[in-house]
Amino acid sequence: MRIFLSTDMEGTAGVVDWSQVRGPAAEYEYYRGQLQAEVNAAIDGALAAGGTEFLVNDSHSTMQNLRPDELHGRASYLSGKHKPLYMMQGLDDSFDAVFFVSYHGSAGSTSSVLHHTYNPRAIAEVRLNGAITGEAGINALAALAHGVPVVLVSGDRVTIDEAQAFCPEIESVVVKDSVSHNAALSVHPERARELIHDGARRALARLSDIRLPSITLPAELTVRFHNGAFAELATQLRGVERREEKVVALRNDNPLQLYRSFIATVLLSRGVSE
Repeated sequence: MRIFLSTDMEGTAGVVDWSQVRGPAAEYEYYRGQLQAEVNAAIDGALAAGGTEFLVNDSHSTMQNLRPDELHGRASYLSGKHKPLYMMQGLDDSFDAVFFVSYHGSAGSTSSVLHHTYNPRAIAEVRLNGAITGEAGINALAALAHGVPVVLVSGDRVTIDEAQAFCPEIESVVVKDSVSHNAALSVHPERARELIHDGARRALARLSDIRLPSITLPAELTVRFHNGAFAELATQLRGVERREEKVVALRNDNPLQLYRSFIATVLLSRGVSE
């Protein structure tokens, strides 16, 4: 049983500030260790339910946050700051399940701690078929394209609520409740690891009952940027339509092509905003 695990960092228990998720600060070094432990807990739980092979895609920031020698020995590790398919690089139809570990709320969910969607400097909101979505919903497009169900999501409660709009049968693991953009009530790290371990085990135990992401095709992503310059830039890409001064729309009956187009807009905006 092959498991694809995409991991972010803002959804880790205890994380409430950018300094905790960006190196080289001492706080970051501590919290990358907490992230590592949560990832390993997910793998351990999956192993208990029959998982045999794991690909971990390090998907946070420069995407080189985990320590390979401390990663669970049954996992391979995909890292590096440029991946054509970003958070979903490496997924194909040979996998049986997708895990999203330490995910966070969307740019449009102002109640979620450290909320953003891919590029916080450029993107103000993303909607999938009219509903506000975060990275879990967007990334589910790639899972749908490959015919692999998303079965586990961990993070704060807002993240889970947003993911369930498109993956209603996921095993949800809430490790914290957001208070504001920079505050949250988290469970103890040991408890977070227990919850993730048990969630992963339960997810695979009922894998046959979990359907593919519930996304009507053709699907449409609408992206609201912080300013019109980003929207104008995005229209240089084929298939991107300007809807409003700051809003563009991408539509496709192929979910993987739609996802690819969205990633292209993100990379384009990132090159300008950074």
